[in-house]
Amino acid sequence: MSDLLERLRGRGWRVTSQRRVVAEVLDGDHVHLTAEEVHARAAERLPEISRATVYNTLGEMVSLGEVMEVSTDGRAKRYDPNAHHPHQHLVCSACGIIRDVHPSGDPLANLPQEERFGFTVSQVEVTYRGVCAACA
Repeated sequence: MSDLLERLRGRGWRVTSQRRVVAEVLDGDHVHLTAEEVHARAAERLPEISRATVYNTLGEMVSLGEVMEVSTDGRAKRYDPNAHHPHQHLVCSACGIIRDVHPSGDPLANLPQEERFGFTVSQVEVTYRGVCAACA
């Protein structure tokens, strides 16, 4: 069983065949699919699954905090199932592929107190940009 599916079941999420296939499509370390890509892959496994079901299921997973929505440079939202594993993203500025990266150190430590302007910082999102090997 996928890690994502196990987490969803642990939260009492009712697992239907449609929800299962969406969770299985999203499972993996570097998966950052658009809703359309999720639908296309899910339809290969379960041809009767509708786009609306995929969008609703993704919305539920995001609301539960089990999947993150990732938006970069005005491109389509992508869905990241690694919501419980701290990481940053590396984005190709040419093709838009996204990879999870795990830099060492605490990114919050790089923000000096005087640059926080009284904010209590609760979350840091760092996005590295460049050109992937396939596009170079």
